Amino acid sequence: MKKTILSAFALSLFLGNLSAQDGFLPSQLADQKKFELDYLNAVPFDRFKIHLQELTKNPHIAGTPENELVKDYMVKIMVDAGMAVRVWPYDVYLPNHPGKSELQIISPVQMTLSQKEGKIDEDPFSDDPRLHLGFNAFSGSGDVTAEVVYVNYGTREDFQKLAEMGVDLKGKIALARYGGNFRGYKAKYAEQYGMVGLVVYTDPKDSGFARGEVYPKGPYFNETTIQRGSMLTLDFTGDPLTPNRPALPLDGSKKVKRDDPSEVAFHTIPVTPIGYGAAKEILSRMQGSEVPEAWQGGFDFKYRITGGEDLKVRVMVDQKPEFIRANNVIGTFVGKDYPDEWIILGSHYDAWSFGATDPNSGTAMLLTFAEALGDLYKKGQKPSRSILIGHWDAEEQGVIGSTEWVEHLKKELGAKAISYMNFDGGVSGRNFGASAAPTLKKLIIDASKEVTYPDSAKTVFEVWAGKNEEPRIGNLGGGSDHIAFYMHVGIPSLSGGSGGTTAYHSNYDNFHYYSKFSDPSFKMGGAVAQLFGLVAIRQANAAVIPYDVPRYAQDLKGHFEQAVKNVQTIDPNFQGFDQVASALSQLEKSSQSYQTKLHKALNEETLPAKNLLKINKGLIGLEKSWIDPKGMYYGEWYKSLYVCNDPFSGYASWILPGIQYEVAIKNTSRLEEWDTRYAKAILDLSKKIDKLTQLME
Repeated sequence: MKKTILSAFALSLFLGNLSAQDGFLPSQLADQKKFELDYLNAVPFDRFKIHLQELTKNPHIAGTPENELVKDYMVKIMVDAGMAVRVWPYDVYLPNHPGKSELQIISPVQMTLSQKEGKIDEDPFSDDPRLHLGFNAFSGSGDVTAEVVYVNYGTREDFQKLAEMGVDLKGKIALARYGGNFRGYKAKYAEQYGMVGLVVYTDPKDSGFARGEVYPKGPYFNETTIQRGSMLTLDFTGDPLTPNRPALPLDGSKKVKRDDPSEVAFHTIPVTPIGYGAAKEILSRMQGSEVPEAWQGGFDFKYRITGGEDLKVRVMVDQKPEFIRANNVIGTFVGKDYPDEWIILGSHYDAWSFGATDPNSGTAMLLTFAEALGDLYKKGQKPSRSILIGHWDAEEQGVIGSTEWVEHLKKELGAKAISYMNFDGGVSGRNFGASAAPTLKKLIIDASKEVTYPDSAKTVFEVWAGKNEEPRIGNLGGGSDHIAFYMHVGIPSLSGGSGGTTAYHSNYDNFHYYSKFSDPSFKMGGAVAQLFGLVAIRQANAAVIPYDVPRYAQDLKGHFEQAVKNVQTIDPNFQGFDQVASALSQLEKSSQSYQTKLHKALNEETLPAKNLLKINKGLIGLEKSWIDPKGMYYGEWYKSLYVCNDPFSGYASWILPGIQYEVAIKNTSRLEEWDTRYAKAILDLSKKIDKLTQLME
């Protein structure tokens, strides 16, 4: 069944927030409101569940026949919806199975510890013979036996704390709990401090009995649940052998240079993940000094820093990466007026197991969106600009598929892409949220006012904002497919949807878990498709791309105020970034002038038609002001001066990353350089905005 159709009377009241100020000419508004109303009514809410069931029938790690079945299903649905579909193949270097691994306590008892989730009678997916042991992609291979040190979350700060405490780490095996940073950094720091192995587990304090009922009675991790994941922490994103270039097929006519794996900075120590039931066997036998209070986990005994000489653990991993074929699936609704201006939505589709929440709730939502828009497309209601949907492969091993496509089409994307909208696990629960580039935040907020939150009489906006005047929209960090679009090429990006407690990266992330705990009513998928469908359609049909241009100056002002405070933690005498302050003042004036002229030109319909193409081309170029060819000192692949994932934790969002890095390494020698580089970027942005304003006259 489809969403209840709104009455004709509602059309006059519908979408009251949409106006000429959002990039539309007054003469466009009636048609646009009808387009949006027709789209909302076309969203087939029941199809989300059907798609999710089909996508998650089998475990489907990248490079497996089961993942090919997922690819074929997506192609069929998108072709049937009327999209032009193309499969983009790449040969990438990664491990897609655990190889061999063992984890044992050698003394004071001999015990082999479980590395796989237990079978659950009411979960028919849990004993599928194709499910793998828990493993971490890009673990080093080795067989080590050593004493154990508990390193808390294994963050940079945790290892620094251990060093300050005088704990001997060299030659030891690290035991770290998940959380606090990207898992690969736990291995990176352990190796840097001379440790010979790493065991990672999810503590019950973070997801387990300390939080509530565990699976299958509740949504939290049970004692056998294991979080899998990549350990890749290179100074770039994507295929580890082809930085800055696409990993084209080995059997293709065009060849690409690949680096020698022996010369790539992979981790070398063996790493394995386990459940907290297995971790308890190690933790409960540790005999050293008690941990700092903040390091205490959820078990009812005191956690210890060291295991002592009597406690020996063996970690054995034999894992060999190899070349596998990764296939990105790109579908396009070709724009009727501006086919070379692109709005891109995407999610990866490969999974560690069944992938019900991560990622395929996002995949199912995008297929639902495709069918709804396709329904209109076939009837002649075509978007003005092209809308693309990308389904990325090999994300789980290091955000690989999307990165290769971006590197492949870098120049074309830089010239044509208006935005990238990411939905990795986009319908994983009932709590709505979003993170976005400054220019896209208003679009999300406005659209949220037009969509009903499922099983309520409120809008998504009302539920999302709660008692606040405006809901909080975060800033994008690392960990998913927006990275190359946003941080390498400079395409405004967002990530959004609904979340909640999940069986993250475990063998239990399946349709049974989803239907019981994530969204039993299966209505959030349709609502998310409605909301972000509006965001896409408004970008596609507006006469002027509806970026919130003044938001740059608004957000930057707060970011630089915080940056100054951060610098003062390492240099109390620091007074500020003088060049940036002057440039920001200019940007604020330019933005205000642009917005005033835009509103006037749109409302009066005085925009010169011959200038519209130039204006929109110029708007696409705004975010490129942040793209610096020199890149970051911690990795030149990361080009954006505005945003990057934290290179010490992997997930966190670093705004003004050039300055953040200097603070993190306590270096003041390059602050003047950054004042100059940031001021230059801001002034470049300001000049571009001034040119846009002139084109409206």
